Amino acid sequence: MIDFELTEEHLMVEKMVRDFAAKEVAPYIAQLDREHRFDRSILDKMADLGLLGICIPEKYGGSGFDYVSLGLACEELEFVDTSLRVIMSVHVGLTCMTLAAWATEEQKRKYLVPLAKGERIGCFGLTEPNAGSDAVAIQSTAVKKGDHYVLNGEKMWISLADVADVFLVFAWTDQEKKKRRDHSGMSAFILQRGMPGLTTATIHGKLGIRAGNTGSFSMNDVEVPAENRIGNEGEGFKIAMFGLDQGRFTVAAGATGLVRACLEASKSYALSRYAFNRPIAEFQLVKEMIANMVAGYETSRLLWMRAAWLKNKGIRNTRETALAKWVACDASERAASDAVQIHGAYGYSDEYPVERFYRNCKAAVIYEGSREIQKLMQADYALGFRQDKQLRVTLPPWPFE
Repeated sequence: MIDFELTEEHLMVEKMVRDFAAKEVAPYIAQLDREHRFDRSILDKMADLGLLGICIPEKYGGSGFDYVSLGLACEELEFVDTSLRVIMSVHVGLTCMTLAAWATEEQKRKYLVPLAKGERIGCFGLTEPNAGSDAVAIQSTAVKKGDHYVLNGEKMWISLADVADVFLVFAWTDQEKKKRRDHSGMSAFILQRGMPGLTTATIHGKLGIRAGNTGSFSMNDVEVPAENRIGNEGEGFKIAMFGLDQGRFTVAAGATGLVRACLEASKSYALSRYAFNRPIAEFQLVKEMIANMVAGYETSRLLWMRAAWLKNKGIRNTRETALAKWVACDASERAASDAVQIHGAYGYSDEYPVERFYRNCKAAVIYEGSREIQKLMQADYALGFRQDKQLRVTLPPWPFE
């Protein structure tokens, strides 16, 4: 039986993150957004709270909380700004959780522990200039030479790229399979900042998430020790898809927080703004938009909570997580659009936060599996064209041993 009642521990995490975001970020986020500036110090503050390893086992430097706690943290962080949740998605979901499942014990001690403690920051290098939804279209290569691999290629639209210390990278190790688009020829590697030939950059001119770091990195004959390969040769695609399962969960929970932020801002404005001698909250079409936000929030929260419950049980949840991601991101886009509409001309100004919500929400509809990819997945499950096959490794059920 699924139990959606929050425990005392869940409520503690929720309050801790809510108070942190309200005190440490909310007063400054509008200015950071205007300046397109990523505040590096926020990572240290999140690390001090244990957020950067929130659901990683304590023996690997994490806080050992469950996946409901992770979802609550993401919801509270995106309630204030999407850039905060992106940190959780990339560093925790895509990088740390993937290493927790796929890395060897030695690799976990070397890389996962400092990442979970927040001593190092991680990012996930799959997307390339000409490869997004079509992950098999990546062009990066890794050629084995003795006791190391030589990596070449370019990764694009990588969150935290220009501030990360550790890079989880995907590249082709079998060139013949690359020609045939056989994903069993892809492998995964850990790279570290400072390796000769590895350079990073920040992308400027983004529509939204301007207070976050989004960038690219290039690999020019980067020599990577063979012991930095994650999993076996040919398992890279499986590892990447596993990582996306975790990242999509954090996106779903975060988007739910954005819906709630739009709802709260819209309620406040609608009750205080007068037109035709009465609050606009009394107008039926405004009520309709408010009601849609309520429905979007409640539906999205239930879906990510169900995915969290499955994760806590150690049950494969690709379908459920993908559904939560699709529904929550769509709900956040509708809520942000309606929030701007309710605010009228002021919604088009950065005097109110809803214009930032509107700009921020769009990215999640695209990344970590676009809306269109999510729809195709759900249809394929319903039609029987797609069935989950258990990977050779999965995250253990919670509580971790």
